[in-house]
Amino acid sequence: MSHDENEGGFVSHLAELRKRLIHSFIFLIIFFIGCYFFAEHLYGFLVEPYAQAVKDDGTDRRLIFTALQETFLTYLKVSFFTAFFVTCPFILMQIWKFIAPGLLEKEKAKSRGFILVSSLLFFLGVLFGYYIISPLSINFLGTYQVSSQVINEIDLGSFISLVRSSTLASGIIFELPIIIYFLTKAGIVTPESLVKYRKYALVLVLILAAIITPPDVASQIIVAIPIVVLYQVSIFISRIVIKNQAK
Repeated sequence: MSHDENEGGFVSHLAELRKRLIHSFIFLIIFFIGCYFFAEHLYGFLVEPYAQAVKDDGTDRRLIFTALQETFLTYLKVSFFTAFFVTCPFILMQIWKFIAPGLLEKEKAKSRGFILVSSLLFFLGVLFGYYIISPLSINFLGTYQVSSQVINEIDLGSFISLVRSSTLASGIIFELPIIIYFLTKAGIVTPESLVKYRKYALVLVLILAAIITPPDVASQIIVAIPIVVLYQVSIFISRIVIKNQAK
């Protein structure tokens, strides 16, 4: 193949990537605009864990904003936050369409399955972050009070940031089996190495659980259990990859 043909193929790949990125961006913007019309309802959904955490503590707590534009910016953030999660499967599909022409038919079938599985794991992680991690953090941090003379009123922006970071981090953590699959395919990790360093991984899991949850054992165990299960599933997936490669 000549230099001009190589250069032409590279340019065509860039053009295809640009088209896929534009499609993803347009889809994201459309959902962002649609979500903004329901921003008030979305905001109410996000603050529900805080409302449940403080409703029975006998004090009049509330979320406040400290800047004139903060409510408007919060609605924008909530809308974009929701639109991003909703459009993640579409973005993954666009990535798949970009790489699909270079795959074999068997690889294409596997890629479709990975898009479905990775999207499912991501949304499960988001739900875990919203329904488990966020309430645990809010129950401890939101109701912790220095003294009776200090009113504990939470800034609106910091609260939304807490929920966003908890759900996003959980979504990424739940992608562990997919990450291990590709690392195994690339020869970076093996089932033996995963088993060998499992005890160190468990220590890291406990440290991670201690960071993202309140400092009580029950909360840390609740968060650590699914991560440990995902690690064990990752070992099983790694063994399957090695077995298929041996064949």
